[in-house]
This record gives sequence, structure tokens and C-alpha cells, in this order.
Amino acid sequence: MSETRVKIALPKGSLQESTYRLFQRAGWNISTSSRSYFPRMDDPELEAVLIRAQEIARYVQDGVMDCGLTGRDWVAENDADVEEVAALVYAKQEAKPVRWVVAVPNDSTMHTVHDLQGKRIATELVHTTERYLARNGVTAHVEFSWGATEAKVPALVDAIVDVTETGSSLRANNLRIMDTVIESVTVLIANKTAWADPAKRRKIEQLSMLLQGALRAEGKVGLKMNVPEDHIGRVISLLPSMKGPTVSKLSNGPWVAVETVIDEKTVREIIPQLKAAGAQDIIEYPLNKVIP
Repeated sequence: MSETRVKIALPKGSLQESTYRLFQRAGWNISTSSRSYFPRMDDPELEAVLIRAQEIARYVQDGVMDCGLTGRDWVAENDADVEEVAALVYAKQEAKPVRWVVAVPNDSTMHTVHDLQGKRIATELVHTTERYLARNGVTAHVEFSWGATEAKVPALVDAIVDVTETGSSLRANNLRIMDTVIESVTVLIANKTAWADPAKRRKIEQLSMLLQGALRAEGKVGLKMNVPEDHIGRVISLLPSMKGPTVSKLSNGPWVAVETVIDEKTVREIIPQLKAAGAQDIIEYPLNKVIP
């Protein structure tokens, strides 16, 4: 058993499976039964627990867990005093934040935050919503919603604050977005005492580097090819690589090997162009991680 053992909270629920896949690409395998809250990781230095994302920041702050993955929104909602190690945009977030928005019925006469004065608002994000209203000089009744928030207007409340990625679900419920309360991405957070411990910090930083590397590799592939020396200029001009392709001399004849990383979506256009420019023996391969 390693002396360094880091307790990590993983989000249970909608992010669970995508989190497992991210860790697998980063180099860690996670397995669990359907009823277990204690996943098994193939790393003796990590001890994982499944916790709802809404609660992770509090457990990390209190030192019950050394680190965890949760939304930046839930860190703010819990007013948690934690170290934000890295932003990790994955799962459904499509490389952009999700938004918590104020939504009202399409036919509502409310159009600005000031129209919420004295109104009733339902949300899971109570404290953040109250701070948002206070910043705008508005007093309203904010109540916690246990779910099905979109269905509560206008029969039960005047407005809601709910999370959205595209707004399509709100539109389907005849609601319109009036304002954005907060934007959020998934973040890796650490307990401040654990962060001050050199051994635990080293392990958490390793996690951060490899998880970010796995995300950075999404949508990218590697390309290798052989190119006659007198065609190298034309071939390189076609390659939108990260820092410039690697070019190395081959041992047999006036040829060079070229290797680069490019966006996968460009491959189908670029490979025929590379072939026409003189490249041969072109190999495309997947990437697990890209570490700058």
C-alpha cells in the first residue's frame, strides 16, 4: 500500500459514465457495481467515492475528501473554500460552459431582472440566485426546487432559475430566457490542507495533467507519412499542426518522415491533398492524450 492515498469524489448521476470514460482515456480504469458508491480504481494511491455533484464541494472543503470533480456552479452555491485545480469541459458541455438562466413564460410581462421584484422563483441554485438578485437590488422569494422545475411556471411560481446548454428544453416548455445568472464548467477541486501536502498535491497535479491531456486529445489524430525531400515544402504547407510537424531524415534515400497532430475533422480533406503533394505511406492513428 502506498503511503500517499488521495480520496477523490466522483460525480454520481448524469456525469458518472462520461467521467469514467475520461479517466480511462487518462490512464485509470474504474469499475463498480450498479449499487456501489465505492468504485474500484487500478491505482493504490486513489480511493474513489461516488457523491452527487451538488455535495462534492462541501465534502472537499471539510476534508472528508481530498479532491473531487464537480461543477463550478456548485462550488459557488456552497460558498466552498477550496482550491480550483483545473477546468475540465467534457460530457455534454461541447467545449463551452453550461448556463443557469432566469426563465419565464413566453407571454410573461417580465423582461428584466428588476421585474422579478416581489416574485416567487424556484431553483436548485438558491444561494447563487439570491446573490444574483441582491447584486441587482431585487428582493424576491427564492424556493428550493426538488426537480421538474420547468413545470412549475406559471402555476406554482412566477419564474425559475434552471441550467441549460442549448435552451431547447426551456423552449419546449414555452419558456423564454430572460437573463443569465451564472456560467459553469466541471472543475477539479482540492481541499486546501491536501493541496498543501506535497505528496497529495503531486498526485492531484498528476491527475489534473493527464485528465486535461485526455480532453486536449479529443477530436485530434496523429498523422505519419514519408515524403521525398524535394516535396517537403508543399506537404508542410498543407499541415495545420500544433507547433509545426516533426521532420526526420530517413536512412534510405532522399526521403524524410513527417509526423504531426491535426483536427480529426480535417483529415478527409487533407489526406488526398497530401497524397497529391507527394506524400506516401500515410498513417492516421488515434490519440489518448496531448500534453503540451
